Amino acid sequence: MTSKLDAVLHQRGRAGVDFVVHLARGASGLKAAAAADLAAAVPDPAALPDDMDRRHAHMAQALGGSRANRVSQLVGEWHAQMHGLLAREAYEEIREAVDPVLAQAQADGPCTLEPATGPMPSYWQGVHFHRTAGGWDEHPMQGYIHGEIIHKRLVEALYPGGIFKQRREIAARAPRDHYARILDMGASTGHFTHALQEVYPDAQIVGVDWSLRALEHAQRVANTHGWAWQLYQRGAEATGFDDASFDLVGSYILLHEIPADIIRATFAEAFRVLKPGGDMIMSDVTRYADMDKLGQWKADAGALWGGEPFWRESASLDLAQVAREAGFVDVTASGIYPHVVQGRKPA
Repeated sequence: MTSKLDAVLHQRGRAGVDFVVHLARGASGLKAAAAADLAAAVPDPAALPDDMDRRHAHMAQALGGSRANRVSQLVGEWHAQMHGLLAREAYEEIREAVDPVLAQAQADGPCTLEPATGPMPSYWQGVHFHRTAGGWDEHPMQGYIHGEIIHKRLVEALYPGGIFKQRREIAARAPRDHYARILDMGASTGHFTHALQEVYPDAQIVGVDWSLRALEHAQRVANTHGWAWQLYQRGAEATGFDDASFDLVGSYILLHEIPADIIRATFAEAFRVLKPGGDMIMSDVTRYADMDKLGQWKADAGALWGGEPFWRESASLDLAQVAREAGFVDVTASGIYPHVVQGRKPA
């Protein structure tokens, strides 16, 4: 997945980003030692407290004597705090050269972008998702930093099997080979939108997201390829599109970043904007129901470190049931990560 927008970093910036990758890879021995201490401290996960907050308190006490766990936590906290800042520094080092390229890519091409005219929702305001300093829109080039540096140089390097390959695989799981009009809920910087375009090259692609900075970079991506995406700074729960106006509605790893009531509203909105007989495919993080109590605690602790305030309530939902309640039929749910829910609006 390469383009003329790919970040060509200078030496200092490249070294900082590479250090984050190598630190994560080099910590495998430390993680193994921490895992051994964890297994010794929790011989029976079923005996852990049912309440998650009590479980966190229990685990803090149980692991209090584990040096490996304390060091692993320090490494994890450093990574959470610094990966975005180092990526931003890498951009600042090349901005004089790259900014004109980005400006031209955003201005020249068939992709359109409509900013929001009203206030942002309360669940989005003031949240620094993924521990991004200042939030998604604090830096004017956060879309580029997140899409081209963090995702392509950090996430892709550390994600087993390749995160872009996974996006294409999810896009291809929709049951038909052709869709005339597709809605990407939570388009962000356009990575899943890109996958949808590759899998369904003749489709009209529409994307919504609350982050204007992310959508600006999605527009650059689309224009670079000559794709006429229509992007809107709107929420997936209230898109404003006409009833029955899409053939396929999908999202990739969006739902854990919104509260449970907004997730339900998002499924209801997907149902509303789909044509009769249209398809839905939503993917998200591992369900707590598919883990034991120890696995749930690990995921919850990782979410707290990672700046994911809605992870617990999202991962606790039965998304297949949410889809059925929204009106979908032939609903299926499969996979651990991502957990994929599919359904159809009755004809």
